[in-house]
Amino acid sequence: MIPGVEAEEMLYLDHITKDLTDEQLRTFISMYSSKRKPSDTILICTILGFVVVAGVQRFMLGQVGMGLLYLFTGGLCLIGTIVDLVNYKKMTLEYNQKMAAESMALLGR
Repeated sequence: MIPGVEAEEMLYLDHITKDLTDEQLRTFISMYSSKRKPSDTILICTILGFVVVAGVQRFMLGQVGMGLLYLFTGGLCLIGTIVDLVNYKKMTLEYNQKMAAESMALLGR
């Protein structure tokens, strides 16, 4: 029902939404879809960190402190940007799980 959801994320979503009614599930999907980030978007932003501005991916994931640190240190001398390039799927999954938890909290669950 949500485009671009990967297997690990789908397993997590199935687990946390198993007790929802159809109406609650539709509301959850609507809220969650507007908040989640696709992993390929984070990958593109990480690649941009090499060329344009380091830390864009961290700002997109709501990690303002790390984004500023990357910005002022050139992605921690590009080493942090390389690490983010390797771990972009994990970073995206953690962000999306956080957004799913927030959406569930808004439903009162």
